[in-house]
Amino acid sequence: MRLLPRNRIAPAATIAFAALALSAATGFAFSAWVEKGAAIFMTYAEAGLAWCF
Repeated sequence: MRLLPRNRIAPAATIAFAALALSAATGFAFSAWVEKGAAIFMTYAEAGLAWCF
């Protein structure tokens, strides 16, 4: 019986897709933090929780 070679592209494509999704989510979170970071900090400061920053 002849065995077919395994497809080695699929794991690489899965890893590449996961890395792309993770970088997109990180970029989205960072851009939201840059845009609204001061308001978030002031909200925590008003509530007395700014010590955690």
